[in-house]
Amino acid sequence: MTTILILFIVFFSIILHEFSHGYIAYLNGDDTAKNMGRLTFNPLPHIDPVNTILLPLMLIVLNSPIIIGMAKPVPVNPFNFRDYDRGMLNVGLAGPVSNIIFGSILAFSSRFLGYGFIKDVVLWAGQINFILAFFNLIPIPPLDGSRVVSFFLPQSVRYKYDQLERYGIIIVILFLLAGGHIWLFPLTKKIVYAIAGF
Repeated sequence: MTTILILFIVFFSIILHEFSHGYIAYLNGDDTAKNMGRLTFNPLPHIDPVNTILLPLMLIVLNSPIIIGMAKPVPVNPFNFRDYDRGMLNVGLAGPVSNIIFGSILAFSSRFLGYGFIKDVVLWAGQINFILAFFNLIPIPPLDGSRVVSFFLPQSVRYKYDQLERYGIIIVILFLLAGGHIWLFPLTKKIVYAIAGF
């Protein structure tokens, strides 16, 4: 039951993340996600058969120490933005910020729950959202953090930096295998517990 609830929360949190990208893109002048029916919390349009289902299942079956998966990225056409650079920055920040806000709400709401199963799940959900936010803010293209870093780079450097995106998934996997994510768990736990009043 705990595993099912946590998987449900992870999936909803990822959908919230992607929805936020699309909604902020819409506010910045790009209606691509809206026209493709992706501005919705209905999970079906966000499911990618390979990355959402097959990849995590394969890693679980192989007893991998690292389980990763992702929803179908929300389509964004930055050339529709009223301000290209500002739009890219806003859209890049939208996903992580939505998870930080949702995670904070969950952690704070746990103050009003008694000790037990429900409180534990709510705290786990809060931490999961902070993990999603902070992981996505790592500046490896195509993670959201790269959009933020790219905004502040000179044009000549930005072009070369953005070209790393073609190798992004390989770099991310190597980063995870090297243990670059280990700091996420203790840091997010401290943040969530602080908000929860521990």
